[in-house]
This record gives sequence, C-alpha cells and structure tokens, in this order.
Amino acid sequence: MHDKLTKSDIEKMEKEIEERKLVKRPELIEAVKEARAQGDLSENFEYYAAKREKNQNESRIRYLENMIKTAIIVEDHAGDDQVTMNKSVEIYFPEDDETETFRIVTTIRGNSLKNLISIDSPLGKALLHHRVGDRVRVKINETAGYDVVIKSIGDLTDESEDEIRSF
Repeated sequence: MHDKLTKSDIEKMEKEIEERKLVKRPELIEAVKEARAQGDLSENFEYYAAKREKNQNESRIRYLENMIKTAIIVEDHAGDDQVTMNKSVEIYFPEDDETETFRIVTTIRGNSLKNLISIDSPLGKALLHHRVGDRVRVKINETAGYDVVIKSIGDLTDESEDEIRSF
C-alpha cells in the first residue's frame, strides 16, 4: 500500500524514528534489564510490561520506516485562491442548506469525524483546484452524486497544522 505524504510528513516521521531509536530505545532496554534483575521472570509483571513497551517501540519504528519507504510524495503547486492540500475550505450543501468547514489532507490524515478530508476521497477529489464560488459535483459512484458550493478557502494555522500532524 502506498500512502500519499508530503515532504513535511516524511520529515516529521524521520524525527520520530530518530527520537525512538536514540532516546526511547536505550531507556526501554534499560527498563527491561532492571525488571529482569528483580528475579523470577514467571511472575514478574514489570518485566513483561517493560518488554511489551520495548516491542511496541520497535514496531512503531518499523511501521514508520515502511511508510516512508513506500510513500508517494505529493506536492501541490496550485494558487492561493484554489482548494489544495493543507487548506481549509468552507462549503455549502444546497440540498441540506448547511455549511461545513473541512481541511484537505493526505490519505494518511483523513478522518471524517474531525472534518479532515483526504485528497483521495470523493469530496476531496471533487474540491481540488477549484475556487471560491465554484459549484462542484461530488460523484459517489457512477450514478449518484451531489453538488456543493465553495464559500471560502483558508490556510491552516500553526495550531491546526499540529492537530493533523500526529501519526
């Protein structure tokens, strides 16, 4: 599976890997040694807990390294007045007479419960590169779809950027 990631996503993953390898790994190895030194391993909960945490750290490192290795780097060179990745977009749903704000994000970040819409979702695909005032058709499948109107486009603040950056 190839996830679409930005260069910024890759950099953050590399920093997390480095932190886990250089700081967390030695701490966890030491915790396993200390727990092992407490004696009988068959009834030593601390040993098993330390070992589990060490293994989870190693799994996370492998997971992030694999994501980086298989990632497709996406860049978006559209103008500031267009819907692009890492922008917020306020859209109007005429059928429901409702307005909602979404953020357009990479596939790994998509979370519709937090209004983070993937660039590969039907809504994300439909909105990309359109401008304020455009009426856009969102195709659900070959026969069904709905229309939305783009009301505004904005950049993400530093706070909202951090909110969507955790892996």
